[in-house]
Amino acid sequence: MSWRSELASALGAGVVTAKPVAGGDINDAFRVQLADHRVVFVKTQADPPAGMFAAEAAGLDWLRAGPLRIPRVLAVGARWLALEWLELAPALPPRGLAVLGRGLAKLHQLGAPAFGLPADNFLATLPQHNAATPTWPELYVERRLRPLAELGLARGRMPDIRGALDALAARPDRFGPPEPPARLHGDLWWGNVAACGGEPVLIDPAVYGGHREIDLAMLALFGGLPEALVAAYHEVWPLAEGWRDRLPLHQLYPLTAHAVLFGGGYGAHVMRVLATLR
Repeated sequence: MSWRSELASALGAGVVTAKPVAGGDINDAFRVQLADHRVVFVKTQADPPAGMFAAEAAGLDWLRAGPLRIPRVLAVGARWLALEWLELAPALPPRGLAVLGRGLAKLHQLGAPAFGLPADNFLATLPQHNAATPTWPELYVERRLRPLAELGLARGRMPDIRGALDALAARPDRFGPPEPPARLHGDLWWGNVAACGGEPVLIDPAVYGGHREIDLAMLALFGGLPEALVAAYHEVWPLAEGWRDRLPLHQLYPLTAHAVLFGGGYGAHVMRVLATLR
């Protein structure tokens, strides 16, 4: 059965049109007009990892408890996800940066039961292992970096960083003062921040309970970290001393994921960052 047929069955109305829209590098995306005049957003993939779209739907619902706008999940299938249609702009206006900063801090403050999540999910199409750990350094090294290091080495897209990860695991002081697990978006680069009516909208999460500096580090890596956002974040929940110095550490995860997915120079970048953390 096609995703169109499954969607029509789930929403109780047939698909009249499905017009392609920009949807990132991983999925196909469509603006779908239904026979009952509803318009919905659908993302689909011919052969996704099992459970990928269901995990994304659960992540969106988990984030919706926070103050930032999250698209409402309408239905989900094995190969597709249907969300409410929002008229999105690709970039926030300047006033939206402060809204994003305050909202992100409040989202983080909602917290999580542990470092991890009750179920595994995905970063893009990469498995994200969420078995709970007692500390953030353990989750970061053993559940985030090490599985990707093994996968990247097996695919021939990464140098062998296993020794460097052993050294990092032996230096929990590199991770700053202990904090409780924050409720993370988990894939918060600027491509996953849109605007609707000038207000921020978060899409495409990879959620879990982790260190809040991860979300800020991803923003800084792929597009920069505006001071207006940082100042607004600090109004709600000031970051611990030395957080800027720890940005490269917390950028290792997206960099390693990019090395596994795309190859290129990302693996060498990971090695350079690890060398500074010894």
